[in-house]
Amino acid sequence: MTTALDILIMAAGKGTRMKSRRPKVLHRLAGRALLQHVLDTAAPLRPRSAIVITGHEAEQVEAAISSAHHADASFALKFARQEPQLGTGHAVQQAVPLLAGDGTVLVLSGDVPLTQFETLRDLIAAAQSVAGGALALLSVTLPDPTGYGRIVRAADGTVQGIVEHKDASTAQRSITEIYSGIMAVPAQRLAGWLARLTNANAQGEYYLTDIVAMAVQDGVPVVGHCIADALQVAGVNSPLQLAELERAHQLRQARSLMEQGVRLADPARFDLRDDVRSGTKAALLCGQDVEIDVGCIFTGRVELGEGVQIGAHCCIANARIAAGAVIHPYTHIDGEQLGASVGEGALIGPFARLRPGAELGREVHIGNFVEVKNSTLAAGAKANHLAYLGDATVGERVNYGAGSITANYDGANKHRTIIEADVHVGSNCVLVAPITIGAGGTVGAGSTLSKDAPPGALSVARGKAISIAKWQRPAKQVKKS
Repeated sequence: MTTALDILIMAAGKGTRMKSRRPKVLHRLAGRALLQHVLDTAAPLRPRSAIVITGHEAEQVEAAISSAHHADASFALKFARQEPQLGTGHAVQQAVPLLAGDGTVLVLSGDVPLTQFETLRDLIAAAQSVAGGALALLSVTLPDPTGYGRIVRAADGTVQGIVEHKDASTAQRSITEIYSGIMAVPAQRLAGWLARLTNANAQGEYYLTDIVAMAVQDGVPVVGHCIADALQVAGVNSPLQLAELERAHQLRQARSLMEQGVRLADPARFDLRDDVRSGTKAALLCGQDVEIDVGCIFTGRVELGEGVQIGAHCCIANARIAAGAVIHPYTHIDGEQLGASVGEGALIGPFARLRPGAELGREVHIGNFVEVKNSTLAAGAKANHLAYLGDATVGERVNYGAGSITANYDGANKHRTIIEADVHVGSNCVLVAPITIGAGGTVGAGSTLSKDAPPGALSVARGKAISIAKWQRPAKQVKKS
């Protein structure tokens, strides 16, 4: 049996232990807000609506999530305010007016980011497995359940209720099966149960968990869906917990890649993150025999071709790196929205920087402290030392000298530099765009050029292009005896 699905996400808490002005649910895991992780996981469930219950810094939370929500998403995004915060039951009461009153309601926590889609799918299936719906609770067994609500079961294993840690007896505190904060509820029952909540407990709050005992009393089946993976229900309440969750999440991603054949020097020193600037989700697509050294950070969508080698401590974002390329240590490649690409067999770095629009052909060499932005370099071109290429088109086999730059910005507009095939640019040159250096030409060391140079010319000094013929000395005549 399948019914309509509405999702409620608890995101009203202050999170005082985070010691930050930022709302807890907006702290980032793998580059994405905790709350956004929850929404993204729920989206494939095809809900009718997602209602985020806000409270602390409500305006900031609502603005951040609204901006990330796509207008063409399959579900409506709504917000309900909980002011003041009087407990989880009180929070859900604020969302009742926004619910249609039919179907199933899935309750999630905005600071529990790593629950898997399959787990939520199975929980919903359990809630919809009987006519009229069941109350399904997601639980997990912990070796140390301190602080968590315990699942209380009868002798036959049926769930009788949930008791919060502060209200639990000594015997109940010995229970190791805990409630995760995630449940699926028949919508037609929810409003009535919420109306019966009281705050007669140690904390003086309205507990959502009290509806479990009400369900038992009303004869509604209560199902405990227990999983073994505690990471899926782990929340974030402090910087330490956030860091621990980050490492656990990254290790899972690393292991997944290694199962596909990627060789990571140390899976504990690997990061794959979303790109919060462009909204690009993390995706690292690797061919066979890819090797990645320690301390590398991949952001957004990155493609690594067969046999690619990534050196230690590289940062690569939104880029395509073709087969056989070697990225030496401490290289920074950031394609942003334009993207960046590296051709087959290219050698990049160490300490190189490729910016948006960098497109490097086959066997291009970009060396230490060279920056390339919005430029194309054809096959075999080289810029090995201390150079800048911005808004440039560089032909095949060009050799670009140390200390040379393209002066592409005049203070108002950017202009393009064209360096045709087989040009040799000496060290410490300034090419003032717009300018074209013809094929086979040479730019003498220390030159500043602002005028086009014809093919084969030797260009020197300031703004001059001199025919190479004028620089050729006549061959010495050998006297005949």
